Amino acid sequence: MKQHTFTFMGTGAGCGVPAFFCDCPACEEARHNPAARRGDCGVMVTGGQTTLIDTPPDIRQYLIRENVRAVDQVLFTHWHFDHVGGLGEMEYMVQLRTRTKLPTYASPYTLSSINNEFHYMTYALDEHPVHIEEPLTLDGVSYTALGVRHAPGTYGYLVETPDTRLFYASDTGKLPRETAERVRGVDVMALDATFWGENGSPENHHSVQECIEEALSLDVKKLYLTHLCMHYAEPITLAELNEYLKQYDGQVEAAADGLSFPI
Repeated sequence: MKQHTFTFMGTGAGCGVPAFFCDCPACEEARHNPAARRGDCGVMVTGGQTTLIDTPPDIRQYLIRENVRAVDQVLFTHWHFDHVGGLGEMEYMVQLRTRTKLPTYASPYTLSSINNEFHYMTYALDEHPVHIEEPLTLDGVSYTALGVRHAPGTYGYLVETPDTRLFYASDTGKLPRETAERVRGVDVMALDATFWGENGSPENHHSVQECIEEALSLDVKKLYLTHLCMHYAEPITLAELNEYLKQYDGQVEAAADGLSFPI
């Protein structure tokens, strides 16, 4: 049976950690400690093929870091710059290596936004609209789009293999009831945890504390915090966050750029 690997390509909110314009304790920590650095959110699933969820602006550096030579398909969670900004890098791959349109999956709203923003390269994309609860299998892995609370057309993805049920939602406020029940009891959840303490955008994001509370209420076996800003509202260093998470005895972990595990 084919083994698949799930990799966090980037785990930060839009401006990354450190942000070039910020000198808070979290950003200063990241300048001196590579383990505390975070690029914009995206993940990769590898097996026989390579599937990306989102193409953040840093995607070229992520792919070089992971020694990836070709991407077989891309799913998008939504159309914000920190999730689609690196799509232009895929044009060069199509032109110079694969010479085949890149299969691209997203909500109709996200595809429309991509077509507006990247109108010059849609010739390189084989676009497939994805609808909520519509079954989609890529390289032997099932991806089911589920509604979340964020921008129009934003999805979380339920990722399923014979061994693992995983829910990935990098950008969302409190999950809609139907989505929450659909993912109850998953083996792994990677969920938006943008803010520490006060949530500056509760309709669109979680705080760390809200993320943990919701995931544990859904009987999630393992929770990874992602889309971590570390410097919105009250800054928190990675060292401080890891100390806080010790109370969960390994059930809750801050995701890290490059972290991989089998699914």
